[in-house]
Amino acid sequence: MIPAAFAYSRPTSLDEAVALLSAHAGEAKVLAGGQSLLPLMKLRLARPERVVDIGRLAELRGIRPLPDGRVAVGALTTYRAMLDSGAVTRYGLLRDALPRIADVQVRNVGTIGGAIAHADPASDMPACLLALEAEIVARSARGARTIPATDFFRGSFETALEPDEILTEVILPAGREDAGSAYTSLEQLASGYAIVGVAAVVLVAAGRVAGARVAVTGVSDVAYRAVAVETALVGSSAGTADLAAAAAHVTDGRTVNSDIHADAAYRAEMARVFVRRALAAALARVA
Repeated sequence: MIPAAFAYSRPTSLDEAVALLSAHAGEAKVLAGGQSLLPLMKLRLARPERVVDIGRLAELRGIRPLPDGRVAVGALTTYRAMLDSGAVTRYGLLRDALPRIADVQVRNVGTIGGAIAHADPASDMPACLLALEAEIVARSARGARTIPATDFFRGSFETALEPDEILTEVILPAGREDAGSAYTSLEQLASGYAIVGVAAVVLVAAGRVAGARVAVTGVSDVAYRAVAVETALVGSSAGTADLAAAAAHVTDGRTVNSDIHADAAYRAEMARVFVRRALAAALARVA
């Protein structure tokens, strides 16, 4: 399959890339690792008039600790580089999720920025970033802005990015000793995408759940925080019955997907199962 005709630009700096997007806002697509955009172009589901290839911008690669304990991950950092970084794999849910993303070839080339800008509703990274309450930095000719992950994912393949913005980095929060996190998923075997994926962060104090963040992917049209699960869990002793009672609320207020991989009833039941598993695994990691 051959893409529709398009103009191609390969900027040599972020400033040049931002200027190109400003000049061609609404007509251009940013190419990072190419693992999402190129297949869509070959199928002609995406027909950008111009492709802005940022794949060689070294300033968007790398992982760096920040003075306050947070970690900045450049948008062009690959899954492989994240797996090799102790600063990233200290987060239990990322340690779980990263090795399960697609296959070796995709992990070697695919980038975190490209994945979350694409916002596939069955992708693993959106759920992880929602549960971590990460922040996403975007830049345009107007300047830079920081977007909370909870405001970033708006719908299926839809984000808060403006047409002239480039996602530049992801900010992961400082770690906490009273918290544990985990990611579990039921994968579609051929693609590796999640039929159901659940990321959980749990804070414990005096033997009770003091806080919880649970994010779900693959179940609805966008990755989301299961707020009703979190509310039900806080204050409990996190016993088996508590986890089951909280997990029962995972699809509250959501339309559950039904497709060739899983109908709505099965997907909803698996969501409850994998919420329990993610919470149990997160609790086991509390220091």
